[in-house]
Amino acid sequence: MNAESDERTGASAADGDKSAQQQNTPDTAAGDEGAPLGSRAPEFIKARRTLHLSWQVGVFVVGLAVVGAGIVMLPLPGPGWLVIFAGMAIWATEFVWAQLVLRWTKRKVTEAAQRALDPKVRRRNIILTSIGLVIVGVLLAIYLWKFGFVMPWKIDE
Repeated sequence: MNAESDERTGASAADGDKSAQQQNTPDTAAGDEGAPLGSRAPEFIKARRTLHLSWQVGVFVVGLAVVGAGIVMLPLPGPGWLVIFAGMAIWATEFVWAQLVLRWTKRKVTEAAQRALDPKVRRRNIILTSIGLVIVGVLLAIYLWKFGFVMPWKIDE
């Protein structure tokens, strides 16, 4: 063993310096538990250029199909946004740009959740919802006063 090693773990001080440097590189994000950016394909696939390119094409096509299904579900019944984010997560297993988009989205969702829990924001939202319900109620009352309760279809015939 060299003089810089920690005998309990067998790790050298130089290894500790390398891991500290890796956490500060642009390839990692502090908000995502320091997970490195890039391909998460198995090593034997990354070792062969043609196989890795085929893997990337396959991941892209599967992610595209899932995102496309999510886009179709936006106007139709179904969890459209959830499926779109699932497709982005599939892409993020292989592409750095998708990883960055997902990190940005997670950060914005967390910020929005924190803002929604703020008592001032909650009070404002409750007041605005109450005002909206009162306006809808008044408009409904005016309609019923003016036209009465008439069904839009004729059942008697």
